[in-house]
Amino acid sequence: MATMTISLPVAMKDWVEAQIAQGEFASTSDYVRDLIRRDRERRSKSELTLDDLRRIVDESRKSGIGNRPLNEILAEGDQIAKARGIFRE
Repeated sequence: MATMTISLPVAMKDWVEAQIAQGEFASTSDYVRDLIRRDRERRSKSELTLDDLRRIVDESRKSGIGNRPLNEILAEGDQIAKARGIFRE
C-alpha cells in the first residue's frame, strides 16, 4: 500500500479522531479510505459523458419551447437528483 501525507485544520483532525474514538473506523487511514470509496461511488452515479450531454442538448432542441414555469422544472430536477442520491442543497 502507498503512503500519503495530508494536512488538515485542527477542527477536521479532531473530527476524524472523534469518529475513530466512537468506533466508527479503525484508524485515520480507514476513515480516509471510506471517504474516497463513497466519493468514487457518488461520482460514478452522477457523471455524464460528453455523448450524454450532447444527446440531452439535441433532444431538448428538438422538443421545442416548453410552456412549463421555471419553478416547476427546477422542482422536477430536484426530485430526480434526490432519487439518484445526488441532490445538493
